[in-house]
Amino acid sequence: MITIEYLPYLFFIIALFYSSVGFGGGSSYLAIMSLFLTNFYEIRSTALILNICVVTIGTLIFIRNKVFDLKLFWPFLVSSIPLAYLGAQLQLSQTVFFLILGSSLILSGLAMMLRYIQSKLESNEFSLIKKLSLGGSVGLLAGVSGIGGGIFLSPTLNLLNWANPRTVASLASVFILVNSISGLIGLSVAGTLQVELDLIWKLVLAVVLGGSLGSYLSSKKFNLRFLGGLTAILVIYVGLRLLLMHGFGINI
Repeated sequence: MITIEYLPYLFFIIALFYSSVGFGGGSSYLAIMSLFLTNFYEIRSTALILNICVVTIGTLIFIRNKVFDLKLFWPFLVSSIPLAYLGAQLQLSQTVFFLILGSSLILSGLAMMLRYIQSKLESNEFSLIKKLSLGGSVGLLAGVSGIGGGIFLSPTLNLLNWANPRTVASLASVFILVNSISGLIGLSVAGTLQVELDLIWKLVLAVVLGGSLGSYLSSKKFNLRFLGGLTAILVIYVGLRLLLMHGFGINI
């Protein structure tokens, strides 16, 4: 049976897979920590901090490799930050929170799967209003769900053929970074920011190492279709597990 001592090893693997496609891994951190920790607010706070650690590395690598483009990304960011802050201050029950998160993850995972099995990857231009609307709505969902939101934004952009997967991964990375910070501030203002220092430093070290490796693979044009497909399967599994556990009391 897996005990809490094995969490850093699990989180290393999660960070590697998620960072390879521009995600922080917050959804899986939340799901796994819910099995070991009883303090719901500690779970949310820890997941956001780990998100920030992972995607900071990815964002820096994307910027250094000139994949990140602020001219393309800024509308998504400016509309999402205030709504992520507001969403984080909503105090949901643990059951409602995980049901919302689980449902969103299943839909996101299916969208990811559909995108990565497409044979052609085209690109379309978005209007400013469309970028602002999409960024704001995903930012609100990110704040409510307690994760950075890239896992919702990226599949949507991929399905809408906004840009190539590497550009989308770059946006997802910085989107998660700014909205995780905004969400963390929202938790602090709401008085629900709680962490266990003895545990979090080990988890931070694990995700930094895993995130560094995953971001390196992504920036070096590793097979993102393969990693994206595996990540989609993991996202669907996590979402399904949360729904069954918190909606029907079934543990898989």
